[in-house]
Amino acid sequence: MRKIPIVTFLFAVFALGATSLPASAKVNVFACEPEWAALTTALGGEDVEVFTATTARQDPHQIQARPALISRLRGADLAVCTGAELEIGWMPVLLRQSSNAKVQPGAPGYFEATQQVKLLEVPTRLDRAEGDIHPQGNPHIQGDPRNMQIIAAALAKRLAAIDPAHAAGYTERGKAFDEKLAQAIQGWQKEATPLKGVNVVIYHKEWIYLTNWLGMHEVGTIEPKPGVPPGSAYLAQLLEEIPQKNVKMVIYSAYQDPRAPEFISAKAKIPAVMLPFTVGGTEASRDLFDLYEDTIKRLLAGVAAHG
Repeated sequence: MRKIPIVTFLFAVFALGATSLPASAKVNVFACEPEWAALTTALGGEDVEVFTATTARQDPHQIQARPALISRLRGADLAVCTGAELEIGWMPVLLRQSSNAKVQPGAPGYFEATQQVKLLEVPTRLDRAEGDIHPQGNPHIQGDPRNMQIIAAALAKRLAAIDPAHAAGYTERGKAFDEKLAQAIQGWQKEATPLKGVNVVIYHKEWIYLTNWLGMHEVGTIEPKPGVPPGSAYLAQLLEEIPQKNVKMVIYSAYQDPRAPEFISAKAKIPAVMLPFTVGGTEASRDLFDLYEDTIKRLLAGVAAHG
């Protein structure tokens, strides 16, 4: 019989132990954005301890890799992020500086939500002259709750793998979440019927999943290119096109500067509608279910205000 070197054996034992936790311990989760913190909390219950790296009032593209975030990631058992290079400006630095093998890409403790669903708006060519484009596709997948169903199922399985002592709880909560969300989606789609076919101008290219789900149409953007501030000439052209395209409202996120949307609103005489974008973006969006409910109510109010 071939003998296994003691060093190799000990390494294998250590690696196996690193993927699971003691039965009494909580899974320490580092969530890159509020939507993943909310989802992990819903699936993990009392078996997880969740830290959120960003808030709904912050642009997830523009976060600084602060020492406090490095310290949090250093002690994490699981990192749950959007991926698709949304956090490219800060998460790689945190991962490198944390020196935490458990949450490095490829390890069981690293979870990217965008890896679970099909991405939209994948660019046909990569050219930085086109603005801040995402090579893998649009990463703002939380706009469609149907994506959340898929991601939740995958995340519940990952939590169970990392914390097998509480696997039954993750499975049970995952099933309950899926059933509740499926029922809620049916209600939201019925409630949002008046939004079908509505043309909107958006601030940044982050609403395609929401508008696709609700049957709305994006016919203009305040940013001429993703991440590029608009100039006066561009805004003047946009204002000329709004009546021709029968635009009903301009929508923007809670973390964005409202001045440009409000300018367009005043000049074009259409409502400017601020949407929460993620959990915590408005007082009403306290969890994922509130997020979609409040978003639809705000859009319907915008249609009603347009007349």
